Amino acid sequence: MTPGINAARKAAVPHTIHEYEHDPANENYGTEAAEKTGVAPARVFKTLVVAIDGKELVVGIVPVTAMLNMKLIARAAGGKKAGMADKQLVERTTGYVLGGVSPLGQKKKLKTIIDDSALGFDTIFVSGGRRGLEIELAPRDLAHLTKGSFAPLHSPPHQE
Repeated sequence: MTPGINAARKAAVPHTIHEYEHDPANENYGTEAAEKTGVAPARVFKTLVVAIDGKELVVGIVPVTAMLNMKLIARAAGGKKAGMADKQLVERTTGYVLGGVSPLGQKKKLKTIIDDSALGFDTIFVSGGRRGLEIELAPRDLAHLTKGSFAPLHSPPHQE
């Protein structure tokens, strides 16, 4: 198993593992996870790593249906600006490949902020540590395991 799954097991946190056949041609990993697990996309969350003020790496966890708002995550992390972190740096720091970055079991523990919409669900799905592997757990258990916090991280849907 992956370090992410092992972290949940070691902490004895209730969770369910969902595996599916990842299509290598599909680069929309979160949407693919929702489709292949048969779960509402709003319950499937993607793990994104950003650089705050050009230096500190922070994990933002948002629904696959949403875009991470850089101003909101910067504010939640106590910084002024945020930008997506360099891909190679993300892989080196977390120990995971893009599209399979889990918020659990990362090589280096990063500050983690979970979109507060997660609190509207009994359980949510996050990457288990590789493409085609999701772990389902309660949002507060995810926060406990990552020492994370909750904050609004995405903009409201665009209204016409």
